[in-house]
Amino acid sequence: MSRVVVVTGGAKGIGKAIAERFAAAGHWVEAPGHDELDVTDERHVGAFFESLGRVDVLVNNAGMASSGAVALTTLRDWRAHLDVNATGSFLCTRAVLGGMIERGDGRIVTVASVAGLVGARYTAAYTASKHAAVGLMRATAAEVGGTGVTANAVCPAYVDTDMTKRSVENIMDKTGRTSAEAQTALEKMTPLGRLLEPGEVAAAVAFLASPEAAAINGQTLVLDGGGLQA
Repeated sequence: MSRVVVVTGGAKGIGKAIAERFAAAGHWVEAPGHDELDVTDERHVGAFFESLGRVDVLVNNAGMASSGAVALTTLRDWRAHLDVNATGSFLCTRAVLGGMIERGDGRIVTVASVAGLVGARYTAAYTASKHAAVGLMRATAAEVGGTGVTANAVCPAYVDTDMTKRSVENIMDKTGRTSAEAQTALEKMTPLGRLLEPGEVAAAVAFLASPEAAAINGQTLVLDGGGLQA
């Protein structure tokens, strides 16, 4: 059965891979990038989802990331992470939740990160915002239990995307390592020993959104090769 799927931040990277997977399965997919949908703008989010009407699957993928020591993290940077990664997921979730509950069916999947479950140096704003996104899914799941709606999160390690390339460049700038050395450092952070492919994250999202995953609610699916066993 064809469903209406919304993938925020769907213009590139993980979001694009997710959108393409759902489209290939025959679903109607809306995959707005930042230019089309500012997830931090309450009115914009409301108008966007009102124009769509029915939404069967929401994938909260829009996100941002930068790094820095706590002492060097500005309030502006802190708020920007929370606005995009946490508040954006909240606004979009709130916009679709009522309709899903009324219909007795719906899937909400948030693309979080292993940083949503554990802490790491130099990622205070990012880690806090991803913890908030995971918490939002858990609280939503508690509310929708038994309604036919589920809310879950996928928590990947580093994925081969432009965002990770910026992390590599940041390591190069701060440590003097080459690009290859900086990427190797990231790859060694998990037992997987490599960067994830966007398609691997898309597969996890598609599973959690599937009818077969109806009993999975309020969970975090970790994609890191076994380093974090939650």
